[in-house]
Amino acid sequence: MVGLAMMFVLGILLAACGGNGDGGDNASGGEGQTYNWKFVTEEVDGQVQYEYAEEFAKRMNEKSDGAVNIEVYEFGGLGSETDQVEQLQSGTVEMAVMSPGFTGNMVKEGQIFALHFLFPDSVEKTQQILNDSEALNTDLREKYEEHSISPLSFWTEGAMQWTSSKEITEPADFENFKMRTQTSPLILESYKAYGAEPTPMSWSELYTALDRGTVEGQENPIFFIGDASFHEVQDYMTLSNHNNYVAMTTVNTDWYEGLNDEMKTMVDETTQEMQEWVFEEQKKQNEEYLQTIKEDTENPTEIVELTDEQRQMFKGKAMPVRDYYRNEVSTVDGQILDKLQEEIEAAGE
Repeated sequence: MVGLAMMFVLGILLAACGGNGDGGDNASGGEGQTYNWKFVTEEVDGQVQYEYAEEFAKRMNEKSDGAVNIEVYEFGGLGSETDQVEQLQSGTVEMAVMSPGFTGNMVKEGQIFALHFLFPDSVEKTQQILNDSEALNTDLREKYEEHSISPLSFWTEGAMQWTSSKEITEPADFENFKMRTQTSPLILESYKAYGAEPTPMSWSELYTALDRGTVEGQENPIFFIGDASFHEVQDYMTLSNHNNYVAMTTVNTDWYEGLNDEMKTMVDETTQEMQEWVFEEQKKQNEEYLQTIKEDTENPTEIVELTDEQRQMFKGKAMPVRDYYRNEVSTVDGQILDKLQEEIEAAGE
């Protein structure tokens, strides 16, 4: 009798321990099952992506009455940006926030986000397009799913700005300028169009590279510039609003498709809820860090705001890169770009 009782208790304990992040989590599940997932980001504690993942994890835990436990990893916790992409593809991690700029060599169409002056000047309008776009949420998603990655949502971390060792107010200022970029070939082409010398580099190396003059400038949303202290080793910050930093909430496709209906619905609903949350978070952080940079008297940074006329000069140089995307990058003759441009025009920019 004692032996049978012990076996009964052991059975209950094993059922309660349920999933461990692998196939055990993907079954239809049952009462008492737990889910343990890994969620990697490209940013560190306090930055937008990490805060997003933490909030996502919190909501999933609450909705599931503690059954879903998501461990969030900041950048570097599981390797470089490229490492994280590979881990998501292989299913080593279930979820990731990633930027298309680090998947451009794999998913050619994802390089669309490297095109300058494509989205509206309004970050709010840009977010609405990211929410609603069929070109992105259906057509581009399918391209990622060919590589076992499913983007569940796209969202902006704010308008991109330039920091530099010299003042940048016109394309000629980029001539022979060593500009740090992500690895996307189209990002490189975008800066070549200005006459710059683009240099792909992980952001973990960037502060030192700027300090030593290995590269002379970089682009990022204001919150990231301030939190990573890039302004400390740059003399200028140009408010160019030439692009938006777009992030994707992604999951391993096989893992996601293997979730039971209830769990998949919970993931989808939470992803949609987070769109408004992350918009407000990035807005708050970008506004606060702009003040921080302005008020940093120990590391003074001259802030240059481009006029409409100056922005048009950059836009004129950037427009031919869209033809390069269609002819040299796109695997569908620019169809996703064409549809996205129609959606942007319909949104009334």
